[in-house]
Amino acid sequence: MTTVQKPSRVLARDAEWAALAQFVQHPDPALRLGVVSGRRRVGKSFLLRALAEATGGLYVTAVAEEGVVAARRRLAAEIARYAGIGSELIADASWESLLTTAIELTARHGRGVFVIDELPYWMAHSPELPGLLQLLYDQSQAGQGVPGGRLIVCGSAMSVMNELLSGTKALRGRATIDLRLHPFDLATTARHWGIDDPAAALRVHAILGGSPGYRNLANVDPPRTSGELDTWVPATVLDPRQALFSGGEAEYLLREDPRFTGSALHFGIINAVANGATSPAKIGGLLEQPRSSLTRPIDALTSAGYLRYDTDPLWERRPVITVADPIVRFHNLITVPQRDLVETGQSAEAWRRSRATFVARILGPHFEGCARHWLRAQADPALRGNAGLVSATVVNDRKGQAKQEIDVVALNKRSGRAEISLIGEAKATVTRRGVADLDRLDHLKGLLAEQGHDTGAAVMALFSMEGFQPDLVGAARRRRDVLLVDLPVLVGLGEPVVIPK
Repeated sequence: MTTVQKPSRVLARDAEWAALAQFVQHPDPALRLGVVSGRRRVGKSFLLRALAEATGGLYVTAVAEEGVVAARRRLAAEIARYAGIGSELIADASWESLLTTAIELTARHGRGVFVIDELPYWMAHSPELPGLLQLLYDQSQAGQGVPGGRLIVCGSAMSVMNELLSGTKALRGRATIDLRLHPFDLATTARHWGIDDPAAALRVHAILGGSPGYRNLANVDPPRTSGELDTWVPATVLDPRQALFSGGEAEYLLREDPRFTGSALHFGIINAVANGATSPAKIGGLLEQPRSSLTRPIDALTSAGYLRYDTDPLWERRPVITVADPIVRFHNLITVPQRDLVETGQSAEAWRRSRATFVARILGPHFEGCARHWLRAQADPALRGNAGLVSATVVNDRKGQAKQEIDVVALNKRSGRAEISLIGEAKATVTRRGVADLDRLDHLKGLLAEQGHDTGAAVMALFSMEGFQPDLVGAARRRRDVLLVDLPVLVGLGEPVVIPK
């Protein structure tokens, strides 16, 4: 069987393409269903269009606020174009007839895939569609309906897509692939935007995240250095006349899900989390709302993909809630406080006043997140040892009566006791890291050991935006249990200064 080759225009996405190609090429002669989901701008449509093209398949997309009759006729027109027939022959066909025809036609290509993009738009006026897909699938599996074929449904409304395969829903147990597309990491984003300077790449990634669709929305060239952000930011995310304006984009993202009400409470919760409230109790304190009244809206925002809800690996009852999308975070921390300046054409001044906030509350936490992602997905797996989890945590300093934050920790946990293979710090400071930073990690290692955790083989890792002092590099080479990672390494342009052995 010929391999489905990934087109050269598709950047990265090797694992995702391999999964889709395997789905398409599976020898099962009956109909097979797949589900693809992901936030807006993440590149789902681009990837699935490429897949349909590579397999000789049919790609159709639903349109928001389009009536059922218009939707069916547009699908009929796409099918007719694909088959080379007049659209009037099937213009008034039912959903079941149209879906059957599309599946049969693409199946004749041997490995052709039929893609329905943004299915939730059609479900808004035709909620029977998942049931019809279930019917066609079951009939095909029984040898009584459509012949083999490959059907992928896709959508950006995460709450709707999450429910497609849940509980007693029609497609439960029938989809053989459930692929969630994530934004690009820092290194891939730098390649996608064509940014060679690691400092500039980090800042663009901190503002927009890794959603590749944002590049085409920018009306100015990407910044070549971090200094160029002083003109790039006011001309893009802080300019209300631009499609990349953070206010317009955040509003668009937060209202794209048909099951998200967009109430003042939901927006208030997101703003509270962006401003540092990481638990329901802290969110309730900022909003002057009882914690019990926030459970359902927080769950809804998490299900819809607007918030992330994690737990501290060493303190299982300590929730860690964060804003999932960087541009929503930027909007709440930078654009909203400077709204008057932004809306009166003083975006450059708004950015000047906001740079300290950007460094402390956006760039710093984002750099920590990039360090954790690098360790999970890009670093030599040997650096993690046997650890199955990379996260952040806190440790109690009983002598100082304080909690010490650990930015990066790699561990396995069994019966309340953790085997820790790496302890790291990632601070977005403008100075190079020195021996004092390593001393702090040694102190944290001792605190963890005092609490019964196994730190005997732990590596001490320092992540730096500006590099390292010579005395720290010397100490690391003498000890050989220290890992030093600078910004070029995170952007994929180098190797760690020291690799523990």
